Amino acid sequence: MYCSFCETPLGKLLLGEENDHLVCLRFSGEPIPERAEFRETPLLREATHQLRAYFSRKLKDFSLPLAPRGTPFQKAVWQALLGVPYGTTTSYGEIAARVGNPRAARAVGMANNKNRIVIIIPCHRIIGSNGRLVGYGGGLDIKQRLLNLEAMG
Repeated sequence: MYCSFCETPLGKLLLGEENDHLVCLRFSGEPIPERAEFRETPLLREATHQLRAYFSRKLKDFSLPLAPRGTPFQKAVWQALLGVPYGTTTSYGEIAARVGNPRAARAVGMANNKNRIVIIIPCHRIIGSNGRLVGYGGGLDIKQRLLNLEAMG
């Protein structure tokens, strides 16, 4: 896996690419994959460019080839997350309904927790059915910062 770091207002993010697809975008506190080879590739440069544009509120929709790794259910959830527009939120229950399993809100939460392409697959846009912020791998403060950034854009 080719990897590089991207400096953002949230700190350093680790980007990972395999077979010309982005496979991870992680916060700096997470472990670096064992087979990481640090090399800047055209895709990693483009991902960095798009992330910088996102953080400067010039980009609302990413256009990068993604290859998230997970179960069929997790992939269905992540695909549904990609349909949540910039600057909006929805609930875990709504995502569960979108993937055809309306009682699977907790399973959606677990799939969000396994999302390894954060920000681009926007799990930060998913909130509790009562409108409260719940669960985020990067911490609720980062989730709030991302939602605030998008609300201003």
